[in-house]
Amino acid sequence: MSSALKGKSILITGGTGSFGKRFVETVLRTQEPEKVIVFSRDELKQFEMRQLYPNEPRLRFFLGDIRDADRVYRALHGVDVVIHAAALKQVPTLEYNPFEAVKTNIIGTENLINACIDRQVPKLVALSTDKAVNPINLYGATKLCAEKLFVAGNSYAGAEKTRFSVVRYGNVVGSRGSVIPFFNKIKSEGVLPITDPAMTRFWITLDQGVQIVLDAAEHMQGGEIFVPRIPSMKVTDLARAMAPECQLKVIGIRPGEKIHETLMTADEARFARDNGAHYIIYPTMHQWAEHMRLTGKPVEAGFVYASDNNSEWLTEAQLREMIQDYTKVAEPVA
Repeated sequence: MSSALKGKSILITGGTGSFGKRFVETVLRTQEPEKVIVFSRDELKQFEMRQLYPNEPRLRFFLGDIRDADRVYRALHGVDVVIHAAALKQVPTLEYNPFEAVKTNIIGTENLINACIDRQVPKLVALSTDKAVNPINLYGATKLCAEKLFVAGNSYAGAEKTRFSVVRYGNVVGSRGSVIPFFNKIKSEGVLPITDPAMTRFWITLDQGVQIVLDAAEHMQGGEIFVPRIPSMKVTDLARAMAPECQLKVIGIRPGEKIHETLMTADEARFARDNGAHYIIYPTMHQWAEHMRLTGKPVEAGFVYASDNNSEWLTEAQLREMIQDYTKVAEPVA
């Protein structure tokens, strides 16, 4: 573990979500922070999370919504690092409630950027998704916009010390509302619905997601999009790993859903470097000179990092091992 956050005051938006809870636990255990502030809008989830840390003086809870610019500004007093994990993310729901996604994922991100520049917060890392690449759904479009806002935030900050970077990764094992808790809930019926038998997805654990965010916070200079090298999996393999006794029923693609996901396009690869553990996509603006870029070799021309052309694949056995902690007790779908 790196110690990029040692002695720092850290605020995480959406801190009561799946990622937020694992991030907070990891940072308190490994990073020796001065303070960790959980910023979220759900008082019940904050109450429940607080019960897990009855004697933790470094942990704070701040009730608020990133849609409320004044509340965001107030929460950032004395903060050194912000991890931006707050978002509305359920694809079918957001297809039918698009303005709600815009208010949280775009306007909320703008509120955070402006407040952090005014408060002179040194570092911000935003969480993004493969659905932001060539988006076909509202969620992906809002996350693409949020990425662009974060990268452009470095120009808006100008000579100020505030710097913004992005971490972009795929589906998280066992996160609320994901396929694992859904399959867990219905597998007793003997049938698992599959949208398309050819469907593939990038797959990452919560711990891997936390680590790439910590790496980004340590090495970022501002403007980068960090893309971890992670394995792909077939949705049919996941279903068989979870419930080999179940029949698979093809139900067709849902609104706004892709057969395969992409983490980096060929156009982005022109500005990317391969650091071994991850790719780093650099902004195209002239302010980012070559000498500012981290070590690593340029990505080959025309390279596309997609879930169906990945060089690393999870087998049924590996999937079964990864999901064992999530299949003992079904988690409610958010």
